[in-house]
Amino acid sequence: MNSVENRLVIVVRADPVICGHSVEARNLAETALERGFDEVRIVTWPIDKLQASGLPLKPLDSVLPYSPGIFVDRPAPVGDYKVLDGRHLAGVTGRLIELFTDGVPTVCLSLYLTPHTLAVSDAVRAAWGTGLPVNVTTIAEAVGSDVTNVVRTAVNEGRFGAAAHILSSYLSQDYCVAVSEYTRQLIITEAELVDQHHGTRYAAQCRERITISYPAIDADSYLHLDESVTDDVLTARGLERDGYILFLSRLTAAKGVDDLIAGYALSAASQDKILVIAGRGPQSEALQAIAAASPLADRIRFLDDVGDAEKPYLMAGCAAFVLPSKPRPEFVETFGIALAEKMLAGGGPVITTVTGGIGEAVGDHALIIPVEDPQAIAEAIDRAILETTAEERRDWADRAREYAMQFDRRNVFDRMFAPLRDSAEVPHQ
Repeated sequence: MNSVENRLVIVVRADPVICGHSVEARNLAETALERGFDEVRIVTWPIDKLQASGLPLKPLDSVLPYSPGIFVDRPAPVGDYKVLDGRHLAGVTGRLIELFTDGVPTVCLSLYLTPHTLAVSDAVRAAWGTGLPVNVTTIAEAVGSDVTNVVRTAVNEGRFGAAAHILSSYLSQDYCVAVSEYTRQLIITEAELVDQHHGTRYAAQCRERITISYPAIDADSYLHLDESVTDDVLTARGLERDGYILFLSRLTAAKGVDDLIAGYALSAASQDKILVIAGRGPQSEALQAIAAASPLADRIRFLDDVGDAEKPYLMAGCAAFVLPSKPRPEFVETFGIALAEKMLAGGGPVITTVTGGIGEAVGDHALIIPVEDPQAIAEAIDRAILETTAEERRDWADRAREYAMQFDRRNVFDRMFAPLRDSAEVPHQ
């Protein structure tokens, strides 16, 4: 007989992907144990599949261990080469069916509508078809890029079937959430376009059913950092406290790193502050080439091996944190997890744009610049570093941290699971 009394299943890309929502899966998993679940299963993809995908990955040796009670399932593909990519999805879906039919009351959370919510939808339908007892409650979280990259593409190309597949699967879940109000409105807008062309009624359902659940961040990792550890981390990197301007995120075109490099070269602060660009991604080589052509090339450093444990200290030690994100056809920043993490860590002011959902992440606690404006970046850097007193910077950091605490994993988890607790679908503390 199964000794597990209640289980949370999270379907996501998961570690080692450098992606805030993969880290969110970890944070929700850890919180679930604190909130009364006695087993958490993170169902994800084989490491070799992730490595071949082109996704930006963390160094494997930097991935932190999960707490006892959290298990990472990476199902092997089903079938041979003739099945193409469906063989991996079949492995994930098959594993979910096994978890849904083993008698354990289960809550299943999928992050990213495609392919994860699609897999959950298929697994639930198949589980009921087995005739075995099924006790599963589903939550689907739309993170934004799954809408901009897939739903919007399907709508723009007139591929009704693909759009309908995703929207129908999303709405088939017991609870539908989005990571920001921006993302919620984005889904509704795309659903309206489908409705206009095909006479469907997705938009009304989306308006009625989608609620907001901001990304879950482990605030404990960013609060009350030991000053001596911060100094040690910076020394090991050859850095000094307040001696550098930091970018830390994925290296993609939408992050605006090219604009940051240009803006840094125009700033007065560049005379005694270096620029640190931390992260991995498909634009890494191109951005390093841009930096090498800068007149300040010798003052720009790239770090591609920053792990989760080191990140808070690098954030806390910087003179300013810049993420000049800009909208792109393939990606729009639908929240800005790195910005909220930075506000929790303290350190110098945040400089960013209000692209997508970033305004929800930072509130009134960042220096806001226009997109694709290196001169504005330079002026904001100089204001943040040269035109503020230490007291003003501390006050700014304190207010930013207070605002960002709403994104702590426990607060996010409790809000997300409150409707389930009210209906006794999840354990009570």
